[in-house]
Amino acid sequence: MNRILIVDDEQNIVNVLREYAEFEGFLVDCSFDGEQALNRFEKQNYDCVLIDVMMPNLDGFATVKAMKEIKDTPIIIMSARTQEEDKLQGFALGIDDYITKPFSPKEVMARLKAVLKRSCGYNELKTVANISLDSLNKRVLVNGVDVNATKKEFDLLEVLIRNKGFVVSRDKLLNEIWGFDYDKDERTVDTHIKMLRAHLGDSAKYVKTIRGLGYAFRLEG
Repeated sequence: MNRILIVDDEQNIVNVLREYAEFEGFLVDCSFDGEQALNRFEKQNYDCVLIDVMMPNLDGFATVKAMKEIKDTPIIIMSARTQEEDKLQGFALGIDDYITKPFSPKEVMARLKAVLKRSCGYNELKTVANISLDSLNKRVLVNGVDVNATKKEFDLLEVLIRNKGFVVSRDKLLNEIWGFDYDKDERTVDTHIKMLRAHLGDSAKYVKTIRGLGYAFRLEG
């Protein structure tokens, strides 16, 4: 299992990236300034570091330089600094990618996995109970068998599992999967949930209808 370090002084960004990364099956450590990150880095082996530039105590460029002097771990910079010279400075230090803010957490995860594939390999399968999500090929597997779910059904299940145990409203599902501009007919969600359950067979029991609120993925209750 891959272990990553997320470094950013913005708590909300760290929280969101951690949620997405843990859903993808990563072990995640977090730091909120360069000195703290460097201390962690010296004591723990990481498969990749995601790091901001503008931070207190020790900025991202200085932190990356110090990290590269210790070991050649893949590093991705995430920064609101969009000037070409900033990107060139990062690549000159040996980083593997440079992502500008604001960004989509899904884009960050995609770039992270791409970097890991080039450096140390990455298992795309996320398994909960007997259900596996193959995020590379957008496949749903039950007991290791592809159930031929559609992409929308995959996306629905992915969101529900990412929010495992919590209720996800139909409106949130529409926004995340179909987009904010979609004609918001909540029956669209109900129809796709019905089809997803048909593909899941006995494992459909994990996709709960919470009357008047939405849906939840729960292993119990």
